[in-house]
Amino acid sequence: MKSIIKKYIPTLIGKSLQFTFLFNKTKALRKAYLLFSTPRKGKLTPEQEYFLEEAEDEIVAIKNNQIQTYRWPNMGETILMVHGWESNTHRWKTLIEKLHQENFNIVAFDAPAQGNSSGKILNVPLYTDCLQKIIELYRPNHIIGHSVGGMTTIFHQYKYPNSEIEKLVILAPPTELAVIMSDYQKTLSLSNKFMNALSQYFKTKFGFYFEEFSTAIFAKDIQQSGLLIHDKYDKIAPYSGAIQIRDNWKDVKFITTENFGHSLYFDEVDDMIIDFLKN
Repeated sequence: MKSIIKKYIPTLIGKSLQFTFLFNKTKALRKAYLLFSTPRKGKLTPEQEYFLEEAEDEIVAIKNNQIQTYRWPNMGETILMVHGWESNTHRWKTLIEKLHQENFNIVAFDAPAQGNSSGKILNVPLYTDCLQKIIELYRPNHIIGHSVGGMTTIFHQYKYPNSEIEKLVILAPPTELAVIMSDYQKTLSLSNKFMNALSQYFKTKFGFYFEEFSTAIFAKDIQQSGLLIHDKYDKIAPYSGAIQIRDNWKDVKFITTENFGHSLYFDEVDDMIIDFLKN
């Protein structure tokens, strides 16, 4: 019974949004935006807390959010790590330990509504503004971003070009907001009219229609050298998008994996990242 209920919940939500749209367009679009921007998970478990307690921590106030930062100090260059959707800093545990052994100084933070940070919503523009503040505070040499964190890292360089950042490592990034929103439409069975209005809502709020928010397009402006790693069979962020990013990024090393999944939790990937950052 629970599985049946779970199966039909998205359709029921979509019907509710469509009904509201008939009588109160603004309310329906705001609800759809908030639903899209609300992570369902990503808070820390007690097991994850144990590792993060070892770090030096600081709370940074950004856009009405209390953002939890972590530092693993060392004498080498500083690396800033940016996690993905419904995740938190703990996802970097193994890589943090390896990089720290290589003498890198590590900085990471939990996105709004994730980990130990406050807030209820998360989207790339908000995440980007948080990233900019963290960069101003900790002045990293390099940035590593996974999934939505990778998308955010690329958009950040488009919005806040920063020549002091030397290298970018981008893992399994989503590419086109239009593709993401197409999946959102299918999941909730929303009409084209509703989605066109929602795209206009995004344009008014963020300055971009769905089809204009493209990681591949933003990558054209990146001046840093980069490492882009994407699995050929990634079921969450299409591999075809990574090809588009590769073609637009002037100075990027592109590595394709097979059957490593979206998370890319493999020693081989860690070795590629460390080798790129050290050389």
